[in-house]
Amino acid sequence: MKNALVPSRTGSWYEATARERISGLLDAGTFHEFLGPTARAVSPHLALFDLPEAFDDGIIVGRGKLQGRAVLVAAQEGRFMGGTFGEVHGAKLVGLLRYARDHHAEATSPRAVLLLLDTGGVRLQEANVGELAVSEIIRALVEARAAGVAVIALVGGRAGAFGGGGILAACCSRVVISEQGRTSVSGPEVIETNMGAEEFDSLDRPLVWRTTGGKTRRLLGGAGAYAADRIESFRAAALALLDGGIPAFDLATLAREQARLAERLEKFGACQDAPEIWQRMRLADAARIADLADEDFNQIAQAQPEANHDAR
Repeated sequence: MKNALVPSRTGSWYEATARERISGLLDAGTFHEFLGPTARAVSPHLALFDLPEAFDDGIIVGRGKLQGRAVLVAAQEGRFMGGTFGEVHGAKLVGLLRYARDHHAEATSPRAVLLLLDTGGVRLQEANVGELAVSEIIRALVEARAAGVAVIALVGGRAGAFGGGGILAACCSRVVISEQGRTSVSGPEVIETNMGAEEFDSLDRPLVWRTTGGKTRRLLGGAGAYAADRIESFRAAALALLDGGIPAFDLATLAREQARLAERLEKFGACQDAPEIWQRMRLADAARIADLADEDFNQIAQAQPEANHDAR
């Protein structure tokens, strides 16, 4: 079905809903949704816990155009169950990625997938089927990339990209992130529970943002682009990455990425906090990196070899 929302590209990505992000990201009037709310593909599990359902199960999938370029899009709604992966939620994303894999060679078919990640990970109420969904998504994503499809993650929502979402982001061709868009395999509370507050204090919000936030991820090469918290900034960053070319998904690419990660661990593995990493990177005024305006930060990031050596 056609998206009737009026695009607003100047609005905050963090504050926007999943549908508002799609509407502002894509060319006006081009988005066509697959399996939308009218299909009522709801979770079969939430009613067992007397929990509310969503008719799109917290994820919107479809196709549209990005400055005239055909793309497939999946956007998680972080306001519904924290954007978590469940059985139906996962099946919709798997189907989209398999469609990209099977049809990318056709002249009019999209050759890129945009994943608007906003998730805390697996939906606890769906347990094993949620974990299985993440595994199937990873396989479908890898198969799509191996077939030549560019898969770009855009991370800047309230939930960030944690758990399975953090793993998916790492599997993508490229990642666009804002300072608000945190990524990690485990959330701060999970780390604190397992390792203790003295290891990682989840109540220390500046520490959490310095560790998982977009500035650190960009400087360490975990994201290929840094965006301001505006929909238009994410749109421009996604276009720049697509125009700049996506690396081949082959053994040589994986070997380069493994070498980069090993070098990063050797350089910064003993650091206790992000400012210590920034000092070892010899960044000017390292203590102020977290407070820099987006434009000033981007100038620093673009000059760093670590930030621009994303081999994926």
